Amino acid sequence: MTAAELKKTILEGGIDAALTDGLSVSPDAVPAQRERYAKAADAFLAKYGDGDVSLYSVGGRSEISGNHTDHNHGRVIAASVNLDILAVAKPTDDGRIRIQSEGFPEDVVDASMADAPDEANFFTSAAIIAGMEKAFLNAGYKVGGFDAYTTSNVLKGSGISSSAAFEVMVGNILNYLYNDGKVSNVEIAKMSQYAENVYFGKPCGLMDQTACAVGGFITIDFADPTQPVIEKLGFDLTAAGYRLCIVNTGGNHANLNADYASVPAEMKAVAKELGVSVLRESSKEALDELLARHGKYLRTYLGDRAILRAYHFFAENERVAAQVDALRAGDIEGFKAGVTASGNSSFKFLQNVYTTINVEEQGLSLALCLTEDFLRGTGGVCRVHGGGFAGTIQAFVPADLTAAYREKMDAVFGAGACHILSVRKNGACRIL
Repeated sequence: MTAAELKKTILEGGIDAALTDGLSVSPDAVPAQRERYAKAADAFLAKYGDGDVSLYSVGGRSEISGNHTDHNHGRVIAASVNLDILAVAKPTDDGRIRIQSEGFPEDVVDASMADAPDEANFFTSAAIIAGMEKAFLNAGYKVGGFDAYTTSNVLKGSGISSSAAFEVMVGNILNYLYNDGKVSNVEIAKMSQYAENVYFGKPCGLMDQTACAVGGFITIDFADPTQPVIEKLGFDLTAAGYRLCIVNTGGNHANLNADYASVPAEMKAVAKELGVSVLRESSKEALDELLARHGKYLRTYLGDRAILRAYHFFAENERVAAQVDALRAGDIEGFKAGVTASGNSSFKFLQNVYTTINVEEQGLSLALCLTEDFLRGTGGVCRVHGGGFAGTIQAFVPADLTAAYREKMDAVFGAGACHILSVRKNGACRIL
């Protein structure tokens, strides 16, 4: 299919069913999405010329439950969302990958760049591309050159993982252009983690990549982080009458590295006192016993916050298991009870809703306060979203109240602060 034919197909409604079903785009948003996809076809043609093109999509993700549990080998629930990165791509025969992402300089990656990681390329998208090539080769799959134009509405800095979506997209294109789509999305997620850890130079877990790649609600058990257990959960949030809302409260993310790092460090310090390397290898009962015998020492040596964070981990891990059971059973009330409990535990025990560096700025606290007030008596629930300390909250809002909720949040945090999302059915995919 040529780029011109692709554009014509898009504008004539040829991808409408894929948008509304697999990608969970609401019917009223389809016309705008048609224009967005058609514009990408035009941009590809202008940049790379015509050829045998294909169309791809990868959604962003939202962490649903399991706040700060993965780094201590806990359990999480995550979901793919209907904000996506889309790509128009064609194969080339020179072995070179060229990707023009809207609003960014073009990345050009020669095959030789995949030979070994280069610290000079750390934290660049070119490094991710090279890392994905290497991961495919390591797994015995084929790679080759391609030209691609990408555009994304996955929100940067809002806990929806734009970087993971990009990694998965590179794997998605290599999968269909050179491997007949035979590489599973779970395997692509693991390759994406490898690319980010080894070639991009950033240690990361597997939750973000897996949620983007697999689609829908998923649960991941990191008891063995080298072989995490991933399960897709067949739950339809929209059918249950709720929409997922993410509110970006803004705030200054500078100088929060110490806050983020303190959470796994303090949890692992408690784990060490329990005689293990991570909290997943111990239990709440063991901590109860240790605290009863050596409470004064633990409080002095570790600090109360570390102990509280350990208790959060144990409760949150059990909470995830209960929420997974609720989602399997279609029990929306049981699931929502877990959302509320997770949020309360994060605020009181994990303590990642604001930073002690600047206590005057508490955007997350304010957003949670306003949201709880708005949702009181409606059945809606909310919690901090992702790493915390600044950034976003998550709310599950009754569908008929989402417009009013967005108006309330935007009035306080600025136009466009509230994003009404759907849980996307499909993961990484080729549309045409």
